Amino acid sequence: MITLQANAAALGTSVPPHTPHAISVSLPTWRDNVGYEEGDKRVVERMVTGYPRFFVHLTIQKLAAICEQKYAAGGERAMLFPTKKIAEQCRVFIQDRSRTLGNPVSARLVHLLICPDEDLVNKESIAGTCADLHIVLFPGDSFFVAKEFWQHTGMGISSRLAEKCLTLLPEELKEPRLRPTSPTATANRYSKGGFTKHYSAAAKKTPSPPPTATTEDVGKDTAVYLEERYGRNLPLTAASFAKRAMRRRLAGVLLCDSVPECQETAGQEGLTVGPSTRGVKDVSETDVFLYPTGMSAIWSAHQLALNALTPAKSICFGFPYTDTLKILQKFGPGCHFLGHGLDTDIDELEKILEEGAKANPGTPPILSLFTEFPSNPLLRSANLPRLRQLADKYGFIIVIDETIGTFVNVKVIQYADIVVSSLTKVFSGASNVMGGSLILNPQSPHYNTLKTKLTSTYEDVFFDEDAIYMERNSRDFKQRIHLINSNAEAACDFLRSRSVSGGYPNANVAIKEVWYPKYITAEHYDHCRIKISGSEDGKAGGYGGLFSLTFTSKAASQTFFDNLPCYKGPSLGTNFTLACPFTILAHFTELEWAARYGVEEGLVRVSVGMEEREALLKGLESALVAAEAAVATGSA
Repeated sequence: MITLQANAAALGTSVPPHTPHAISVSLPTWRDNVGYEEGDKRVVERMVTGYPRFFVHLTIQKLAAICEQKYAAGGERAMLFPTKKIAEQCRVFIQDRSRTLGNPVSARLVHLLICPDEDLVNKESIAGTCADLHIVLFPGDSFFVAKEFWQHTGMGISSRLAEKCLTLLPEELKEPRLRPTSPTATANRYSKGGFTKHYSAAAKKTPSPPPTATTEDVGKDTAVYLEERYGRNLPLTAASFAKRAMRRRLAGVLLCDSVPECQETAGQEGLTVGPSTRGVKDVSETDVFLYPTGMSAIWSAHQLALNALTPAKSICFGFPYTDTLKILQKFGPGCHFLGHGLDTDIDELEKILEEGAKANPGTPPILSLFTEFPSNPLLRSANLPRLRQLADKYGFIIVIDETIGTFVNVKVIQYADIVVSSLTKVFSGASNVMGGSLILNPQSPHYNTLKTKLTSTYEDVFFDEDAIYMERNSRDFKQRIHLINSNAEAACDFLRSRSVSGGYPNANVAIKEVWYPKYITAEHYDHCRIKISGSEDGKAGGYGGLFSLTFTSKAASQTFFDNLPCYKGPSLGTNFTLACPFTILAHFTELEWAARYGVEEGLVRVSVGMEEREALLKGLESALVAAEAAVATGSA
């Protein structure tokens, strides 16, 4: 059981505290969140971390600065990627996007292979591997364009990979120096491609002493402690074991995955596995593909569709997390946005399909339909059977993001051609590693085409050390989900009883609506919710750990948020309760547009954790009492 935190993390610090690779940052008040979006120095100068796709981790910034010092010319900036293919995609995006924006620029690539000193490391350990770094250099005033690629695709290097690179680089490369005013011979040689530079630490360098346990919390037990302190000394096979175990866990084929003894063998080669419990028995570990972030899985699903099928516009069905829509709009032919995700939008979809089929007979009128089940932040669930009927009739694919629902609570793959998920969220829970997954449905009519293309083009860029952390975190995923389900349902039942939608008669009512799958498009969610008879562990699926609140006034929103005694910051699915003013963080420059789809400026999103239930409910009540008092006094 976790203790409810009362704004325990200072502004700009990691959530949870003392977590070097945290994926959330503390923004404790409404004013802090607005200040962050406005670029207020009071806030941004205190930021030491942030959500990795939006805030480039300090270790990555340091490594990029070293690359700029060595290779950049004329004010160029650098972005770092794990493979040449991804770096080239970034280069093309920068050139195409800058041209679209009316200020065309070019970009160039540098390849850096950094290897450890062979005399100081065990070649059979993770520490003995080289770090492959692909650098994209571009004009400094186009950084915001390059940042779009970094943010939307989620394909940039991870902070752990940057940390490894910094460890391997010789000290002379880390010393500050003036940037060249024009490309040096070395930079030119690299930019032509095909050349690789090996950097090894000086032979006289001796290993650093083991770090002390003063800067971050020790793990649950000795095994976790050793993994977190000395993970790079693990054998090379540890990463392949971790990835294989996760693919099996995600495929639902592990026969025994609830006790430690079984988990220790989950990634072994030749392990006997059973039919999938996900709803389609044919799903196997070979249908699961791992990615460095959830958004990179979504981006890759769209890229797969574009490359394997006939390119066309896609459909974004329902109001999604912001970058999903941006991917569909900026990569490929574009998309139709049906932002409410209701049955009336399916009526509109049918019109689009009918008109497209008439205009180009014999060609699918759209490429794909992307939808979240349920959606973030309004927790709406689409009518998947009806969408599947249309997909089969018109020949397009359906991509379902099950991050919020999770396969412990819902079965959706039977309606999808591709299922994607952000493993960063509740699959990990620990808020210290990023990851994503893409699963192909073997019963899809497009399966063979998609599988053949993906198998031939897939690059495993999920950094080994990240995979080891993720697999360890995910071992108790199912047990955590059930506790979070029950906590969230209790919280939402309480809050709804004090809301306008719940019939609360008090004149000072602060909450207008509780957005939660139990109450919102409930018939569609329940259709896919796992019943006891079909569950793997004898427990029915719940409604997940995420909900959103809209309020009767801005003052009520802000007061409720400021008085919540929990961590405040971006992300969701953490083992601890985490809240944010979602619309402020995700749509600050487009508030009116978001409001047209029901995503109000004052919306507060809460991801429920594993805290003791009574303490959680008391914390929510204290914030609600303050919000109702603000309504009573008419606070502005």
